[in-house]
Amino acid sequence: MTGQGGWPMTVFLTHEGKPFYGGTYFPPEDKWGRPGLKTVLRSISQAWKSRRQEVLRSSQSLTETIQASAAATGSAPLTQKTLEVAVSAFARQYDPTHGGFGPAPKFPRSHSVSFLLRAWVRNRDSKTLEMVEKTLDAMAHGGIHDHLGGGFHRYSTDGRWLVPHFEKMLYDQALLARSYLEAYQATGKQIYADVARDIFEYVLRDMHDPDGGFYSAEDAGEVGKEGEYYVWRPQEIENVLSAVEARLFNRFYGVAPGGNFENGATILSIESPVEKFAQQERIPAEEVRRRLAAARQKLLAARNRRERPHRDDKILADWNGLMIGALAYGARVLDEPRYAQAARDAATFLLDRMQSEGRLLHRYRDGEASIPAFLDDYAFFTWGLLDLYEATFEVRWLSEAKRLTQEMMALFWDERTGGFFLSGKRNERLVAQTKELYDGALPSGNSVAALNLVRLGQLTMDKEFQTKADRIFEVFSGQAGQAPEAFPQFLIALDFRLGPSQEIVIAGDPGDPQTRRMIRAVHEKFLPRAVLALHPEDASAAQVEALVPFLKEQRPLGGKPTAYICQNYVCNLPTTDVEKMVSLLGGGRGESR
Repeated sequence: MTGQGGWPMTVFLTHEGKPFYGGTYFPPEDKWGRPGLKTVLRSISQAWKSRRQEVLRSSQSLTETIQASAAATGSAPLTQKTLEVAVSAFARQYDPTHGGFGPAPKFPRSHSVSFLLRAWVRNRDSKTLEMVEKTLDAMAHGGIHDHLGGGFHRYSTDGRWLVPHFEKMLYDQALLARSYLEAYQATGKQIYADVARDIFEYVLRDMHDPDGGFYSAEDAGEVGKEGEYYVWRPQEIENVLSAVEARLFNRFYGVAPGGNFENGATILSIESPVEKFAQQERIPAEEVRRRLAAARQKLLAARNRRERPHRDDKILADWNGLMIGALAYGARVLDEPRYAQAARDAATFLLDRMQSEGRLLHRYRDGEASIPAFLDDYAFFTWGLLDLYEATFEVRWLSEAKRLTQEMMALFWDERTGGFFLSGKRNERLVAQTKELYDGALPSGNSVAALNLVRLGQLTMDKEFQTKADRIFEVFSGQAGQAPEAFPQFLIALDFRLGPSQEIVIAGDPGDPQTRRMIRAVHEKFLPRAVLALHPEDASAAQVEALVPFLKEQRPLGGKPTAYICQNYVCNLPTTDVEKMVSLLGGGRGESR
């Protein structure tokens, strides 16, 4: 309507469902030169009565514009040059002082960071990695990070990541956890592993339904008191901690009289990393960590006695899919079985409680699941299941990922021009079937679907998956070629498709310590274009062979666990030696391939 971004929260429709007017936000009353909702309603009513034909023409024109936009396709080829153009664009937007991209407000957009990590694997340019690390460090140290309760707030209202909009979203926790885990794999820096654990502990403690699913969000606070639950004043801290504890805590987290927020309150943030702070205080770093951790526990207990912001306890299939994938990835990288079990429980919840006649549903609350699933539900849940398979090697998850992808293709695929519609054959009929690609706060369904199709095609050798993925790249090549930095998750899928890919098979008894050492060595590496499969020596072997046919001949040598490291299906000589396997893999802990 205006050529600008933003969600029209209020839209007026004709009886046929065609939009003719809308706006992002109308206050209740006229304010600051903007019409209030009451004024808008009177104007719309008068226009409908006296100028209806003009309104109908406007609705028809707007509908045709939406339909034309939804049908747009492109044909420019996407190559490695597309990835390079995106990196250059991010470099121009990069804030070298505070990290992040562009001016305030700053959103995490962690898939931008994840894309840049993949670009660094290709270009080995230290400036690319610097953009990643500066951004992740600044967010971890800033007020957007809840230093007591864990997790991240939705976005920063300022350029320093200090003053957040205090709402917490499940999808942010999932996406950010993944980016910090990838950075840990790539660099080996412990801070990134610690931040990922911090996110997971928050989600498992405060956002976890007892039956296995994950809640959607926590509000910013009471109306008119946003952030009050999270901020502190010196006296409040001194009432909980001893004088010595309070002094150390306040210096580290920047709590001072006058504060950095409203009404003299302070949003906790970190000015200096622990090591530098410990030197300033002339206290061993480990001692500082121990004392700060103890203080945080006491203050969190005190904060829990405050009136907690409202929690949105509906369970959404798409956002749960993101968290399942993040937890599964965390289980791999951090060698933490609890995270794998939480991911299993959530996946089981979605499959048992959020399906009807074998078809996925979008929303669950208070025992009721409803609304036929959208593209994002299928794509994000499949993403999670693929990660869950590579974390546990339980064939069920790979089988379900394949089934859901086939169902997604049947329900959402555009047979005329290609790509996936947001709403499918079971959803409400709208004035236009749109195909989304923009990777904003959330990645788009098409971007994630493309990645899933590439991974599934590589694992299963099913040509239909690969053909569909290639068609997606063709359909959206015009958009992605014009401004590739707007589609970082799409570029992650493209990076995988451009290759070179890796196919890694561990053949052996999953209970054998040597098998586990091999798997662990793979999980420690940052291998963004690899798929991993286990060829077990048990009853499940036939099932996995049916899904992953290329591993049929890849068996243990001499009865010992054996690794097969392949590139584009061309395999090195198999090895039973873990160190030899690691040298063939490349990637991870400051290395890449």
